Amino acid sequence: MGSRLAIVDYDRCQPKKCSLECIKYCPGVRMGEETVIIDENTGKPVISEELCSGCGICVKRCPFGAIAIIGLPEELTEDKIVHSYGKNRFRLYGLVVPRDGVVGILGPNGVGKSTILSILSGNLIPNLNNLEEEPSYDKVIKYFSGTELQKYFKDLKDGKIKPVYKPQYVDMLPKVVKGTVGELLKKVDEKGMFEEVVEVLELKNVLNRSLDKLSGGELQRVAIAGACLRDGTIYYFDEPTSWLDIRQRFNCARLIRRLSEKKKVVVVEHDLIVLDYLSDLVHIVYGVPSAYGVVSHPKSTRVGINAYLEGYLKDENIRFRKEPVLFERRPPMDYRERPLLLEYSDIVKTLGDFNLRVEGGSIYRGEVIGILGPNGIGKTTFVKILAGEIKCDEGQVSMGDLRISYKPQYISIEYDGTVEEYLRSIGNIDSSFYKSEIIKPLGIDRIMDFYIEDLSGGELQRVAIASALMRDADIYLIDEPSAFLDVEQRLAVSKIIRRIGEEKEAGVFVVDHDILFQDYISDRFMVFSGEAGVYGRGSAPLDKRTGANMFLKEMGITFRRDPDTGRPRVNKEGSQMDRYQKEIGEYYYID
Repeated sequence: MGSRLAIVDYDRCQPKKCSLECIKYCPGVRMGEETVIIDENTGKPVISEELCSGCGICVKRCPFGAIAIIGLPEELTEDKIVHSYGKNRFRLYGLVVPRDGVVGILGPNGVGKSTILSILSGNLIPNLNNLEEEPSYDKVIKYFSGTELQKYFKDLKDGKIKPVYKPQYVDMLPKVVKGTVGELLKKVDEKGMFEEVVEVLELKNVLNRSLDKLSGGELQRVAIAGACLRDGTIYYFDEPTSWLDIRQRFNCARLIRRLSEKKKVVVVEHDLIVLDYLSDLVHIVYGVPSAYGVVSHPKSTRVGINAYLEGYLKDENIRFRKEPVLFERRPPMDYRERPLLLEYSDIVKTLGDFNLRVEGGSIYRGEVIGILGPNGIGKTTFVKILAGEIKCDEGQVSMGDLRISYKPQYISIEYDGTVEEYLRSIGNIDSSFYKSEIIKPLGIDRIMDFYIEDLSGGELQRVAIASALMRDADIYLIDEPSAFLDVEQRLAVSKIIRRIGEEKEAGVFVVDHDILFQDYISDRFMVFSGEAGVYGRGSAPLDKRTGANMFLKEMGITFRRDPDTGRPRVNKEGSQMDRYQKEIGEYYYID
């Protein structure tokens, strides 16, 4: 083991509400050393990493869980820090090198992916861990002497590179940009591609709307359109598929791939199917969220994603996850051996100008049914009918004594208190089952003392999933659980949902746009198609092959199986495999 990091979480640290246990119980302080002192400016403790013995007493004693002492691998020395956010704050080791085509960045939230894009796009000059002096490009150019990044930063400084950056938080756009969508996009159109980009990203219906009247998905597509219309030399996209449905994700991915034929592109993405389809190379960023992040060497897309699922970087000899993620080739469930849980007839529902028709079907105990389809064609309406929140016009859903637990698409938890108090009001959070199967895997143990009103989108999502799964129910209805979550969290959620369904012998309906997540979690698929806002048609639950074939045919994409992990991969459009599978009508895997 090499050096160690002492990390203080400034959001959790509350020196006015504690007895400064970090100072009081520190063996170094007791021996007269200044191992922990209080910073005059912030009023927060500062831990000397040079004097810290790594005993971990402050970590255990801190009443707010605000301190982490982390051992670092020997090769992560101070001179390899590219950027630090301050003493006892997050540090980034290494950077991504932009190359021809699309370079993908893959890793959990909080390990520096957005920081990397901010540095490369010129929005942040890295300080190289020098907290005393003002950062400058001259120092950065000297630091990267002899590498590809030396020329990159020199060109960036001299204005020879024009970066275009699509930020992660598109919901902030209406606060900084005023006007209608059409006005904004015409203003930034430097390539004369306005009509084409608007068509591909399905923005015609919102051109006359102002930005503050748009949904999250519409804002995301406007932000992507704005970036693609500008004439840059290199393009940075931070999580371009958030809020987008499946069809829109692939429209966006196709547009970015076309852009990459002439320009360099770097993309941060959590949807592994889209990342696989988009990228030519992948960098994995690993580390400890909010503490430090390390950038791996570039890998081919297949090798990189497989290494990420394996949790092991072979050439760097680094294991960053205990267990690999494998996509089991499960035989289809034999329903004759399972008790029938619910049957429902054909359902018809009209809401204003929108008409929904869903074929009748059934669900069995311990079964997970994945619901696939684009937005605006009735998936959430169907789930709300099952939940009893909406009555259907025709048809029957006889729930009888069945207990329902529903996690809605848009989360709003009206609760004046902490996460712990809220979850205690729902179930026994001290139960060893809930602790080991839900609380810990979702990382909720780290936010128990946070107030519900202060939670981020991802934290709120995890609490909503936990609260839905902690309720004793026969049927769980989970609408868009992967939104705001990184890959690690999505994999954790998928395992938890399957485990709860099996353990409680419950049926689970899951609506989600992440196909890899749905493929991993589902026993059968329901496929919704139609025209957004006009009509929707939902199938009965179908076996996975039939359902996936129906859905993928509508999307115009084909899948193959990765031989090592069993995960689904999208065939490149027009490739030999893609053409062959479309010819024989097998859009899903050919095993």
